[in-house]
Amino acid sequence: MMKAGGSGISGTVWAVHLLLGSFAGPQAGGLSGRCGKWHLGHHGSYHPNFRGFDYYFGIPYSHDMGCTDTPGYNHPPCPACPRGGRPSRNPEKDCHSDVALPLYENLSIVEQPVNLSGLTQKYAEKATQFIQRASASGRPFLLYVGLAHMHVPLSRTLPSAEPGGRRPYSAALREMDSLVGQIKDKVDLTAKNNTFLWFTGDNGPWAQKCELAGSVGPFTGSWQTRQGGSPAKQTTWEGGHRVPALAYWPSRVPVNVTSTALLSVLDIFPTVVALAGASLPQGRHFDGLDASEVLFGRAQAGHRVLFHPNSGAAGEDGALQTVRVERYKAFFITGGARACDGSVGPEWHHEPPLIFNLDDDAAEAAPLDRGSAEYQRVLPEVRAALSEVLEDIAGDNTSRADYSQDPSVTPCCNPHQTACRCQAA
Repeated sequence: MMKAGGSGISGTVWAVHLLLGSFAGPQAGGLSGRCGKWHLGHHGSYHPNFRGFDYYFGIPYSHDMGCTDTPGYNHPPCPACPRGGRPSRNPEKDCHSDVALPLYENLSIVEQPVNLSGLTQKYAEKATQFIQRASASGRPFLLYVGLAHMHVPLSRTLPSAEPGGRRPYSAALREMDSLVGQIKDKVDLTAKNNTFLWFTGDNGPWAQKCELAGSVGPFTGSWQTRQGGSPAKQTTWEGGHRVPALAYWPSRVPVNVTSTALLSVLDIFPTVVALAGASLPQGRHFDGLDASEVLFGRAQAGHRVLFHPNSGAAGEDGALQTVRVERYKAFFITGGARACDGSVGPEWHHEPPLIFNLDDDAAEAAPLDRGSAEYQRVLPEVRAALSEVLEDIAGDNTSRADYSQDPSVTPCCNPHQTACRCQAA
């Protein structure tokens, strides 16, 4: 297995099954499935069944973006769905109670509000059933599982499942491990030699959730912590976006190997396309690269340059604020996200930028001296890389998601009731 350090708040599993000899040409007639959360929401055109997936089972957003009757562990705690009338938003506690969380199977709502206590097992059952059906069909398949773990709320049933009880976070981590293990076991039983598994997180721990958030490990963002706020989720510090990644494919991915290659979740799509023997769509620019040579242990070089847009803590949403060039990382804007104690770090603009050597300083404690020879050598490379990507963005196609709040499209399994409630048969 190959891995990169860090602590992700939500896990994702990709299972890609290829036919024997698939490297000789593109796959045809494959099946695609999606289990878990889907951040594009419930609007019709963004539903997974209209975005290329043959099968979908899951929640159309994170499971904290609505109310349930089993709210689980959160900080601060959120109430259960109200029993009468339509739910309403509680902005003071960041509790989304305006939507009773719907659980979809394809285009149908099968449970609302979803029972979070049983969600993990449902995901495991649907994922393994999809693998079984796809394998039996003899067709190639892709399964994308967006886990609720390790995002809040954490299920309240977890600690009681262990003798003597466990802390909610560690219990949830064990549950996630079991879920991923069930997917791997099913692959091993049905399609081991031709199936590639890729597990990764999507961001670092959400510090304002305190003991429910996990740990940044050695990626402490020490420079930012001295200024105030958190250097984890919603920031471009290493603790905010450096996450674990593990790859599994017997006889192809070497075991017990750690790679230092710089990769991104943007690489998953071009890598899967390349493994299937297909070609990327023409007329578009993809920021990801085919990482198969790294995954197979034949190369250690990933990206030379990566760019990190603002993630909510400081600066304009979506604006590029950090540039990674090999082992160097340059900050043009810094700011701390909300920490467990409620503090937020100030927004600072840096010109010239702060530059850290991550090989020597993974904790991002001390930026290079601006007068040093090392800084003066790296700065022109950073500026050239930034100029190139800004030019690329300016000349590329752009799109926008529909985040409108039209009440008429709010998902409801039974609009004739005052509250949206239905339970799976």
